[in-house]
Amino acid sequence: MAKIAQVSSKYIIHATIQIDGVVDRPDVIGAIFGQTEGLLGEDLELRELQKSGRIGRIEVDSETKGGKTKGQITIPSSLDKAETAIIGAALEVIQRIGPCNAKIEVNNIEDIRISKRKQVIDRAKQLLKNLVDGVMPDSQELSDEVAHSVRMMEVISYGKDKLAAGPMVDESDEIIVVEGRADVLTLLKYGFKNAIAVGGTGIPQTVADLCRKKTTTVFVDGDRGGDLIVKELMGTTEIDFVTKAPDGKEVEELTKKEIHKALRAKVSIEQVHLEESDGSKSSHKSHNNKRSSSRDSNSNRSSNSRSSSPSRSSKPAPSRSLNDEDKKTFNQMLEDLIGTRGAYLLDREKNILGKIPVSELIPTIKSLNNAVFAVVFDGTVDEDLLASAEKSNVHFVIGMGSEVKASGRTKILTPEDFK
Repeated sequence: MAKIAQVSSKYIIHATIQIDGVVDRPDVIGAIFGQTEGLLGEDLELRELQKSGRIGRIEVDSETKGGKTKGQITIPSSLDKAETAIIGAALEVIQRIGPCNAKIEVNNIEDIRISKRKQVIDRAKQLLKNLVDGVMPDSQELSDEVAHSVRMMEVISYGKDKLAAGPMVDESDEIIVVEGRADVLTLLKYGFKNAIAVGGTGIPQTVADLCRKKTTTVFVDGDRGGDLIVKELMGTTEIDFVTKAPDGKEVEELTKKEIHKALRAKVSIEQVHLEESDGSKSSHKSHNNKRSSSRDSNSNRSSNSRSSSPSRSSKPAPSRSLNDEDKKTFNQMLEDLIGTRGAYLLDREKNILGKIPVSELIPTIKSLNNAVFAVVFDGTVDEDLLASAEKSNVHFVIGMGSEVKASGRTKILTPEDFK
């Protein structure tokens, strides 16, 4: 008897069987052939369909427990959709197998071509990834990759607050307090291993305690957010020196030369207090430390510089607080993405800029040049994504879970935050 193999079929009928008694596999197959005989006419007679190879081998996988038999029935078919559905429906008319009551229920009819197509797509993705990974990188890419890996390995989670820090924070007599994880990475890149991030304007107790024990230099961005962090540290703990990035620049954007120049020109905390008491609006940067003999002319020059400069220091820092409507919006987007391996990129008005695959998320964030306000994606936040988001000024990263804790300007949200 010619029989069609499962690999040659277009569809597979999947059914479950429940029998109030003990029967064997041949009893089930016999009942299927016997009780459907003559039911569907000559063209759909199961025995004839098997002989012609249009119905494959009927498989029965059953087990007996407690005097009852349960199992699965699979029937491959090369008939068309309608004929295959009729064969599946015919199985459900069987009510007895041998002397026992029985019930057969068709769960679904599987389209083999869809399964094969998915297998082809998955394999193609794997082959493409192998091809891309196998391309010979240039010397600069190799250097950047090695340097990045070393820096990532050196960043530690310090104290009970799990703050991003360099590996020498404990051993060094001096520390550099910066704003976020990306700043710690930048300093590590240029050999400074004693930096620690505060992670915003709320000063963690870990940093406050560390500042009291060690000589502390506060190194912040050249914007209003940096000024707020300095004031917060001055009011909550003991610091020794203050320095800032140039107006409109962030620490993570500075070159090696600019970082060394800023640290060499740090201002003592006594001078900061003195300038505040004199009403000076100096930003305490290295190239602004020389004060004029006239307090009024210095104040006017500082005021004119601020009003004419297009830097971010003249603008209030965007709020990272969320209202109930924002949370509802983010939560709905997150639910929409479940199982898609996709990501939404949002602007400051929470409008969707676009939807992209998660695999393209990091390079896309970098290419959009600080235009992304929030990211909602079907995946887990890791160190690479967090570092890229911080560097690109992304305010919120919303994912299904997180392997890291936010310590800078980027806030991480997961489903737990929306309950």
